[in-house]
Amino acid sequence: MGAGGKQRVRRRALSVHQNEKHPLYLFSITGDELLAIADISRNSPDDPAKLLGYQRPEVKRHVQDIVEYLNGDNVIFPNSIVLALSSAARFTSSRGPGVDDGLAAAGVLEIPLPVGGQPKPGWVVAGHRRVLAISKCGRRDFPIPISAFVADEVELQRDQFQRVNNTHPLPQGLITELLPEVSINLSPRLAARYVPAAIRDWLNRTPTSPFFGLIRGPASNSTAKSTAGVADTAIVKMIEDSLSSPSGCLFTFRNIASGETDMDGICAVLVAYWTAVQKVFPDAWGKSPEKSRLMHGAGIRAMGRLMDRVMSWVNCRDPQATEYAQRELLHVAPVCRWTEGVWDELDDLAWNEVQNTSRHLRLLSNYLIRYYLKVKGMGQ
Repeated sequence: MGAGGKQRVRRRALSVHQNEKHPLYLFSITGDELLAIADISRNSPDDPAKLLGYQRPEVKRHVQDIVEYLNGDNVIFPNSIVLALSSAARFTSSRGPGVDDGLAAAGVLEIPLPVGGQPKPGWVVAGHRRVLAISKCGRRDFPIPISAFVADEVELQRDQFQRVNNTHPLPQGLITELLPEVSINLSPRLAARYVPAAIRDWLNRTPTSPFFGLIRGPASNSTAKSTAGVADTAIVKMIEDSLSSPSGCLFTFRNIASGETDMDGICAVLVAYWTAVQKVFPDAWGKSPEKSRLMHGAGIRAMGRLMDRVMSWVNCRDPQATEYAQRELLHVAPVCRWTEGVWDELDDLAWNEVQNTSRHLRLLSNYLIRYYLKVKGMGQ
């Protein structure tokens, strides 16, 4: 049965013998059927173009190139679209000799169509640009090759999303946004980024966090992006800097040998310190990076390096940890130029000329640390 007014899509398929718990099917459907059973985005179902930066000019051009190709003559469309299907999909193996060669079995796959506002049973894991092009082209009955695995767990769907797209790099911020939702085994490279990403997610979602609702990412909707003040990559890098350096105040919360991490301890340090930052610089907090360099990538990371010095004096488990950190930060407050003025010791660099470059980050963080240690050494 097709998608036009029917209850299900029914197609011949191969069931590949890989994973009994999560069956893999190979089949073909028309463009109309594909759009009827699968969503492009878990984040912006009303506007799939918002996912993965599809509004970017170079991506629009790529999609348009595919549209023009599909509308042309002698079309060959060999690359499969990868879908995650819900367990509502049903496969019935064919009967008779020769239907199973030990690698795959032939049969019929039935995929129910959503009714009454129900969610679609499929999600596009790979091939998003091609699906967008299919939605815009004039050949909606063209057969599209599909590779689909069954997985109701969003964690597995997201995990496959980042694995499949890893050879064609995703925006770093989007991987950061997806990692906290992935609970199965990750590659060592991604595992090293899991802790900072998970903490960033916690900071943005927890009402007691000073960053609550202030962190924006690629998958954020337009409303969140307009209200959020700091890029998620800046937060992740700030955490990574402290976790990876032996002199970082977060370094001791990670057991490299066992791979265990004291997430509660890390979050306690970050909440105490950045709440103190919020209180010491209330006029610079929560604004856009264009209006406050404190919320800029350079400001976040420079203050993060200062955090390694400040929090070495502070017990994060102490109920008064924020007050202690606030008292320490008052030492550097007089020389900070987050929203106006110039940095006197940085060649009179204007506050809004500070950029997220390695040079400016080094100059700014070194200056803040030197000044803090100087005042600290004077006993003020």
